[in-house]
This record gives sequence, structure tokens and C-alpha cells, in this order.
Amino acid sequence: MLIEDTDVETAALPVEDFKAHLRLGRGFTGDTVQDAVLDSFLRAAMSAIEGRTGKVLMTRDFTWSFPTWRDDLRAVLPVGPVTALIEVALLDGDEAVTVVDPARYRLEKDLSFPALCGRSGGLPWPPADGRIRIRFTAGFGPAWSDLPADLAQAVMLLAAHYYEHREATGLGGGCMPFGVTSLIERYRPLRLLHGGRT
Repeated sequence: MLIEDTDVETAALPVEDFKAHLRLGRGFTGDTVQDAVLDSFLRAAMSAIEGRTGKVLMTRDFTWSFPTWRDDLRAVLPVGPVTALIEVALLDGDEAVTVVDPARYRLEKDLSFPALCGRSGGLPWPPADGRIRIRFTAGFGPAWSDLPADLAQAVMLLAAHYYEHREATGLGGGCMPFGVTSLIERYRPLRLLHGGRT
């Protein structure tokens, strides 16, 4: 289970740039009336692109919980890029927490497959009825300007698509546009399975 612990601040979103992208009139009385709607479309577009790519666009904190290690030497984190490990903890069946000594692990940074790596002796196993909880920070950065230009453009295009088709109820106009999928394609994780690619 992956839980988002913090959210992107409204002030960090490029609402004014999005207005310019949509060619909405600005400088008039009441020109902020749509800001909340534009904010929601930007967030929806970011969420969709993060879901397709497995990349966190703007920095947030997350908590990832799972029952046990597949390998106590290396656990691939569910999203990237991860910039910091906040805490690794073991929880028993009563939710009592044992924090793992940071000297027992390190972060292996990678755009698509960041990993928690155990040092000598590996990572401690949780109780049989317990679970593992990892808290970490992920994202390209806290500011919109920290995003790679192609991902920022993809968010703008998709948010504009959502805005323009906001009344649509069928799939035809609501699917992800080709321009967006082409921009995000290189960020999708490449997995090798039995000599093939997925």
C-alpha cells in the first residue's frame, strides 16, 4: 500500500502559465474565478502522468507498507525518483513500531527503479504477523521549474485536454492524446522479461 503523506502546494502549481496556455483572458476583474478549476485539471493531469510513468513529478512524502521482504538485500521502491529515505520501520501485529537503524541500509538512486539496499547483514525481517513501513521523499523537485521540460509540457497538454473536454461522458474525447503519450513514453519504466520488453 502506497500512501501520499503530503500534497503539492497550490502556490507551486503553474496556474498562470496554464491560463496563458489556454489563452484565457487575464487582467480583468474576476479573472481568478476559474483558478480552483484550473488547479484541479493540473492536479488531475499530473496524477494521470504519474500513474503512466511511475514518476513523481513534484516533491512529496510517501509511506509504503508491505508484509515482508522478497529479498532482504534490495527492495525496489514503487515510484521514482526517490531523493531521501525518511524512515524504515518494522511493525508487529499490534502495530508496535521498531525503527531500523539507518546504518543498516542505503538509498540506491535511479530514475525508474530506486531501491532500498541493505548493508552487510541485510535488512531485519518483520515479525510473522507484522509488516514493513518505509517513509520516503520522491519527486523531481518542489518547484514547477524542476520538472523536465517534456513532462511539464505533457502536463499542460493533458490538463488543457481535460479542460476542453470537461463535459465529455464517453471515452472518445477523454482518452490521453497522442502528443501526451509521445512526450511521456521515454519515462515509462522498461522491464525486461524473458528477453522481451514491457
